[in-house]
Amino acid sequence: MKRFASLFLAAVLGSASTVAIVQWLDNNKPVKLEYMSGVPTTQVAYRVDEHGQAVPLDFTQTAEAVTPAVVFIQSTQDAPRRSEAPAEGYDPFREFFGPRGPQGPSQSSGSGVIINEKGYIVTNNHVVQDADVVEVTLSDNRTLKAEVIGTDPDTDIALIKIEATGLPHLSFVDSDKSKVGEWVLAVGNPYNLNSTVTAGIISAKGRNINILQRNSQEGNTAIESFIQTDAAINPGNSGGALVNLNGGLLGINTAIASPTGSYSGYGFAVPANIVSKITEDLIQFGAVQRGWLGVSIASVNSALVKEKDLTVNEGAYVSAFAEKSSAKDAGLKEGDVVTKIDETPIRSSAALIEYIGRHRPGDKVNMVVNRHGKEMTLPVTLKNRDGNTVAVKPEERDGFAALGLEVENIDGNVLKKLDIENGVRVKELSNGKLAKHTDIREGFIITKVNEVQVKSVKEFNELLKKKKPGEMVILSGIYEDLPREFNYAFRM
Repeated sequence: MKRFASLFLAAVLGSASTVAIVQWLDNNKPVKLEYMSGVPTTQVAYRVDEHGQAVPLDFTQTAEAVTPAVVFIQSTQDAPRRSEAPAEGYDPFREFFGPRGPQGPSQSSGSGVIINEKGYIVTNNHVVQDADVVEVTLSDNRTLKAEVIGTDPDTDIALIKIEATGLPHLSFVDSDKSKVGEWVLAVGNPYNLNSTVTAGIISAKGRNINILQRNSQEGNTAIESFIQTDAAINPGNSGGALVNLNGGLLGINTAIASPTGSYSGYGFAVPANIVSKITEDLIQFGAVQRGWLGVSIASVNSALVKEKDLTVNEGAYVSAFAEKSSAKDAGLKEGDVVTKIDETPIRSSAALIEYIGRHRPGDKVNMVVNRHGKEMTLPVTLKNRDGNTVAVKPEERDGFAALGLEVENIDGNVLKKLDIENGVRVKELSNGKLAKHTDIREGFIITKVNEVQVKSVKEFNELLKKKKPGEMVILSGIYEDLPREFNYAFRM
């Protein structure tokens, strides 16, 4: 199957190298991601038969070709032991009369897409996030356990693998070449209804609906540039396929916009060009290698044009820079409007984030900016968030970001006042594992990790770094206003 032309390779990988081998497996055979070139052979609602008669568009061949490659995924999470945390309006009687027994395991389900015959499957991160067991049911009703190869919460994409070969699979297509109004099919398992196919069109591209909200010290790191479709997508479709009429994988269905939680006409898929880049990174490096500009940007609109006296009506307005910013090092300034990167027009901040997100540290891009009415081209060498071009390792990526926890050292006088010898304080909690699966709150003083005393932030970090994915961790400690011991358990 032919690969994309050089333009697509530059957009996805940021280099002129051929997209093919991404990693040698244990059997020394390369893992290949397949790509489909060309455009759908049928793009209109009617076709003309051999007799010159107009007949309705037939989706059956495409549906038959793609449904075997879309799987049902069930994730099971063991309920960790958790302690009731003191919250607002804390009631001490709850400690004695509240529910204290262990909770049973929780389950969630979704869809996935087989992307090569060796068992690699793309799905959404939220389908498998924090799961202890992931099971995949194939179209032939076989159920197999899956290994989570890697995840990327910034795009809500995950890669899992089952031990099977010779599997039906889908090939990626160039999502940049898709057009609004193009016919598409959504394939998945809504409401546990296996192998459901719905039809619609691409309603819009480059949509940012602010659903991921990946907040960190660098700001919101989420990459949202969805393909919007009116093909019916419901709960359970997450991780399923959005395909064109050639059966090529155009995107991964991820979200819906609905006041009821069910389909109301608006579905959103992560574009294939983003998905394929993430997949390659996870297979080759075990972590996503994402180029970073280090800028705060906003989409240009009429209000911004008037406020800043801009001379362009589209683009990404640069309002500030982060430390170690590759954009600032390349000569960009506050007030610049990015209108094009390489040969790709940039009409919004979402378009800029998507384009850069498809590149790795070390890649070079040419940014066309409008500065006070004057257009100029600035070459930029992308870096990672540490300010260099070194490949990010899995443990550096996953670390404490997944926990959503920031701790700080405690003054000795505070320790003495509380009559404890050691500990670190929870300074900040974000939307991570701890906030999701325990009742811990900010201000908690961690004195032990799995019964090992913690005397500093450094010691705390070193203890957690030694924990393996899936390993149970118990944080023991006290609150200043409730000096009795609490224990919070979770899995890395």
